[in-house]
Parts: sequence; structure tokens; C-alpha cells
Amino acid sequence: EASRRSHRTTSVPPLWTLEATQFSRLSFLPRTEPRVYQSWPLFLAMASLCSAMSRLAVVGDRPAARPAAASRVTLAAPRLATFSGLSVANRLGLGASSANNPLESISNGAKVFAMRHRVKKARLGRPADQRKALLRGLVTDVLKYGAITTTKPRAKAMRKHVDKMIQLSKDGSLHARRQALAFIYDPEVVQTLFEEAPARYSDRNGGYCRVLNEPVRRRGDNAPMATIELVQ
Repeated sequence: EASRRSHRTTSVPPLWTLEATQFSRLSFLPRTEPRVYQSWPLFLAMASLCSAMSRLAVVGDRPAARPAAASRVTLAAPRLATFSGLSVANRLGLGASSANNPLESISNGAKVFAMRHRVKKARLGRPADQRKALLRGLVTDVLKYGAITTTKPRAKAMRKHVDKMIQLSKDGSLHARRQALAFIYDPEVVQTLFEEAPARYSDRNGGYCRVLNEPVRRRGDNAPMATIELVQ
């Protein structure tokens, strides 16, 4: 009984301060119950976890350390070189020309480009390749049937291409024929065009087709319609 009381009153250091060899040699554990040895590793792991969490809490309250100046990342955009601009000494007057006063470039290597004032091109809601294929098909149909009805923007966009094909037929050279074959889908239309168009439009230098507005819009999207036809 006295030995048991001495075991109970013996001071034991914290479990997380003991090493594995010391933990296996603890004398206060009862030798008659082997199940106690199986539960002590769990207590040791929990004690270690609590100690680690307390250390993290202490570290979290501290202000975060700032990185060194060499390791900081600069997000600011680099400054460009000084803009030299256009030369003030070479301003154009009423009697001067731009050939004698060329534009100077920016000192950082870039060039000065003019803005696209009043330059407009019908996109027709398509990329470049699809837009070209659409215009080629419409021009082929106009030259084949003489007149077609389509939307007004398409008719206005294809009018210059129809005039160009007829102008190539009036040229009549082999190169002009190959250019027409590269644009018109149907070779038979090209053959008929080069045979009949020069005599038909011999007294006309341009304006080989006209665009007439249709009074009724297209059903569905209410798009304005127009008829493009060849001039007789």
C-alpha cells in the first residue's frame, strides 16, 4: 500500500518532453495492465499537437516579416524613353511639301502612324475569309442570273466587285481572265462574261450594275432588302 501511494505522489515531467527511450522506462506505469501502454502513445500525440498549435498561435500574432529589398517584385510598368515628337523646326507651311519634311520617329524605336480617318469597310458580321467567300458567291450569282435580291449592306458591298469583273472582261487579256477565274466560282460564267460583256458595255466606263431598294423588309429579322442587277 505504501509503494502504491509513493507511485501516485511521484512528480512526473510533461509527456512531450520525454524521449522514446525514457517513455518506455517509466516506472510509475502499472506492470499488471498492458492496456495502459497502448493508450499512452495517443495521449503523447495529442499533447504534441496542442503544443504545436499553441506555438502557431503565438507566431500568428506576430507581424509578418517583410521580404528583403532584393527579393521584392516590382509591378510598376517600365518607363518609356522620352518622346521626341515631331520636329518643330520642320513644320509645313503653305509652300512646303511633305517630301522634304519627313516625319521623325519616337526615340524608343516606335514609328508614327496616321489615323484611319473616314476609312470604312463593310464587315457583314463575318471574318475576312468568310466575308470574301460570301462576296464571291454573290458576284457569281449576279453575273449568272443578271439580278438577285439580298440585304442592302451585302448589295452595296458586292457592287464594286461586279464592276471589277466586268472591267476585267473588257480588258480581255490572259492575266485578266485568270484574275476572274480566281474570284468567280463558275468557269462557265467567266467564259460567257468575257464573250458578251465587252460588246454589251463598250460605251460605258463604269457603273455596270445598280442597287434598287425593296419596299418590304425581310421577315424574321426585319433586315432591309435590295435588288442588285446588271445595267442593260
